Amino acid sequence: MINTYLVDSHCHLNYEGLYEDLDNIISAATSAGVGIIQTICTKISEVDILKAIVIKYSNVFYSVGVHPLHSHEAPIISSEELIALSKNDFKVLSFGETGLDYYRESETSVLKIQRQSFENHIVAAQNTGLPVIIHTRDAEDDTYDILHKEMQNKEFSGVLHCFTGSYNLAKKAVDLGLYISASGIITFKNAEDIRDVFSKLPIENILIETDSPFLAPIPHRGQVNKPAYVVEVARKIAEIKNLSYEEVVSATTANFHTLFNRVI
Repeated sequence: MINTYLVDSHCHLNYEGLYEDLDNIISAATSAGVGIIQTICTKISEVDILKAIVIKYSNVFYSVGVHPLHSHEAPIISSEELIALSKNDFKVLSFGETGLDYYRESETSVLKIQRQSFENHIVAAQNTGLPVIIHTRDAEDDTYDILHKEMQNKEFSGVLHCFTGSYNLAKKAVDLGLYISASGIITFKNAEDIRDVFSKLPIENILIETDSPFLAPIPHRGQVNKPAYVVEVARKIAEIKNLSYEEVVSATTANFHTLFNRVI
């Protein structure tokens, strides 16, 4: 099957810059060829507004989870709570975003909470078959150690989103059966190292995203990022990997459906 539409696998439609103009944002994405959008949860207080968004727009889906930088702001969410939020709602595609962020946080007690929260999201993924969306920054060793340990406990699926890490981490994650997602960062002039990582990864393990409203790709730098701009990410992946744009669209959309398999 040849997929002719793009997917923005990770954005934040409830954030300022997008939420106040959602009709136009979704319409522009559709006009750009974006057929599916996944809007990502970063704290449980967002769930109700995300649910309202996906009810309104048939091609928008969402995740449930707690971002590592929010994981210490409330009691650690349990795997049971995450599973309960995903039950009976087939618009919930995944758990997260979760993971580790040692760039903005260094307090030992907080990092311990991040790790526990991360593990709880993975357990929810293991027990439901839904994938986990992974944020990792300046925490490659601990991220891999948790992924490897939990994969040995019980298999699960997931994606390292908005990837800016090393090829070593990307390769080890792919070897675990995980996906790696490219954002608009790969278009930035100073992102040669990241482009090199994606040049080496198999297209069968690559997703694309905007992480909008952040990280607008060239030629939209300095603007509010939008799901429509995932087109630029696909174009850069095509250039990096010496593939046609159509091949990248088809492959990354097929990968999305393989990973997020609640989407019919």
